[in-house]
Amino acid sequence: MRVIFAGTPEFAAAALQAILDAGHSVPLVLTQPDRPAGRGMQMQSSAVKRLAQTHELPLYQPERLKDPATHAPIRTAAENADLMVVAAYGLILPQAVLDLPRLGCINIHASLLPRWRGAAPIQRAIEAGDATTGVTIMQMDAGLDTGAMLLGEALPINADDNTASVHDKLAALGARLIVEALGRFDSLRPVAQPADGVTYATKISRDEATIDWRRPAVELDRQVRAFNPFPGASATCNGTMLKIWRATPTTGSGEPGTVLAIDEQGITVACGEGALRLDALQKPGSKRLGSGDFLRGFPLAAGARFSTD
Repeated sequence: MRVIFAGTPEFAAAALQAILDAGHSVPLVLTQPDRPAGRGMQMQSSAVKRLAQTHELPLYQPERLKDPATHAPIRTAAENADLMVVAAYGLILPQAVLDLPRLGCINIHASLLPRWRGAAPIQRAIEAGDATTGVTIMQMDAGLDTGAMLLGEALPINADDNTASVHDKLAALGARLIVEALGRFDSLRPVAQPADGVTYATKISRDEATIDWRRPAVELDRQVRAFNPFPGASATCNGTMLKIWRATPTTGSGEPGTVLAIDEQGITVACGEGALRLDALQKPGSKRLGSGDFLRGFPLAAGARFSTD
């Protein structure tokens, strides 16, 4: 098939590579404009742009697509394309764009719809304690991830999974499913999403990163895993804001935020219910460290307190 592709991060790049490997042609790639990123805030290209350049594919990087004048490159490509595949693109596609390809537009969504429509389905699934997630291949319409479903496959969320590990597994699954969908597109039968079970995965905010030690340890463990790698769960101790990258719920009780024990296993902190053992931490200007190495540069003792404000 001839496939216009729209996507931006690594999740999307995995799908684009799979589409190319399967022998489909890509007359146009849409991706977000280059953005400043990193400590030096240097302009960086998206993962999809880098891949498209490697394969010498035509690129289009509009800031937005509200103005019909910005649709011209897509309209031209759509004259000789079958459909558009969208994966974590990051821009809203107006109905006029959705209508351009002969067979419409299909989306690779990183959840089992209708659960976790929206911007952050992986993080919200982990944060909520879902046992499974998955990928849905769906037809696109003007709603927010509301289109009819074409294919889907579930994937377990393990107790030690974080957003990074689930992302990588779902990226591989999405790449496989989109190739399957393109290969038998004519035989796929759209199924409307059920009205029950709809949830929305709102965008992750840095304001959500702070750990509230008054919450149960199992919930804080999910928060740590959901916010790894971005924005990283944070907690303040002795006036220093620390990032918590890996933690484990455990037994223990005490005033929330109190360090109950420090041993070879980690730093055990009392929570509203149970306790959380901190296994990997990071102080400002340093790198992520296991608790043993971390304590060599940030001494703590039982009875120390993490802020609960």
